Amino acid sequence: MDCLFCKIIKGDVPSKKVYENEYVYAFHDISPMAPVHVLIVPKTHVESAAKLSGDNLIIMQHLTEAAIEIAKQLGIYESGFRTVLNSGKDAGQTVFHLHMHLLGGAALSDFGV
Repeated sequence: MDCLFCKIIKGDVPSKKVYENEYVYAFHDISPMAPVHVLIVPKTHVESAAKLSGDNLIIMQHLTEAAIEIAKQLGIYESGFRTVLNSGKDAGQTVFHLHMHLLGGAALSDFGV
């Protein structure tokens, strides 16, 4: 499979890891839209949120739990944070491996986000 995020998870492509557990891998976005911009990626390859159904819906729970833990770890839990899922090309998804954006660290309206 020629998936960038699968390669990052395997360690074949470098990343600045923030968090990892048995279900997800999280790293700093290389083109941040806010002071804190982390991508949270399930270790199971799923193309997008639109491809979730049945048994793999648990992936959303793992992404959300990781987002909360990372927000606490990075000190943005109390001040507030945003999570975003882009599903499909028209929504702005550029890597077709489901991922959650975690944004925070300032008033996001100050960054046009």
